[in-house]
Amino acid sequence: TLDLQKGRLLYVKDLGPQIGWKTVFLWEYFGPLVAYMISYSRPVWLYGAKAGAPMNYAVHIAAICWTIHYAKRLLETLFVHRFSHSTMPFANLFKNCSYYWGFAFYIGYYVNHPLYTEPYFGRLQVYSSLIAFLLFEAGNLSIHLALRDLRPEGSTERKIPVPTGNPFTFLFRYVSCPNYAYEWYSWAAFTVMTQCLPAGMFTAAGFAQMAIWALAKHRNYKKEFPNYPRGRKAIVPFLL
Repeated sequence: TLDLQKGRLLYVKDLGPQIGWKTVFLWEYFGPLVAYMISYSRPVWLYGAKAGAPMNYAVHIAAICWTIHYAKRLLETLFVHRFSHSTMPFANLFKNCSYYWGFAFYIGYYVNHPLYTEPYFGRLQVYSSLIAFLLFEAGNLSIHLALRDLRPEGSTERKIPVPTGNPFTFLFRYVSCPNYAYEWYSWAAFTVMTQCLPAGMFTAAGFAQMAIWALAKHRNYKKEFPNYPRGRKAIVPFLL
């Protein structure tokens, strides 16, 4: 309750139409699955007669990795994430979906194209990148689980995130936002795996945005916790 006395003024800011974070995230991550899989599963819709050519093995692996990532994000949204804010501006739904859906279709169009050929170093490049991708995805999930357990359900308590018994959480020793670090590591591995320029553009754009978020969170951590570890960076160990 507000202790308002006579003569006091109460200012209210109109935030405009709002939408739940979980709803936005579900649309953000469901869309890329559909957009990417259109070019993979229905190539004739986009490539016409050329679609009859057999797909390269790397194309199938890329589709599996793409599905793993966005299926994981959907499941995390439903069962792992605990949102500190219940809503965001409704306009964000269109902005975020345009980014994710647009890049998904753009990348899928070129990776699943009938003229796509395997990367320069062949199977060595594809399979080593696949292993890296899966490890980084596991790391990203591990950080999300650690962050969830840091705040009991229904609580607003905040703590300094630290490594847990899960070996993937070691990255907390070096950066404030290892979830973002693992995220861009995954997309860097996907880019090397496919050797596709649009995937590289997506990785670069994602890193730039996540770096902004990580730097902001890093500043907030240092402001909120006087004993915050001084050696940590925001997203890139020892550098940024």
